Amino acid sequence: MPEISRFFGIVVAMLWRDHRPPHFHAFYADHEAAVEIETGTVTGYLPTRALKLVQEWRQLHKVELLEDWRAAEARRTLKRIAPLE
Repeated sequence: MPEISRFFGIVVAMLWRDHRPPHFHAFYADHEAAVEIETGTVTGYLPTRALKLVQEWRQLHKVELLEDWRAAEARRTLKRIAPLE
């Protein structure tokens, strides 16, 4: 699963040719959640603070996330996305 960003102990990754809707996976400690790019809907669990950080990052990088989603669907190399600072 290609890593596209990392910040505050959170790893964000995206699978090639994953199922729709467009989403990414966020990992924090022993927790994992899939987050829909457009809506922010979460499947899985992240602690509240980590989830807030992920949602803030998602809002800032929606365009780039959707570009990576399209690249993943086509099995092209994914671009790194700037971390939350």
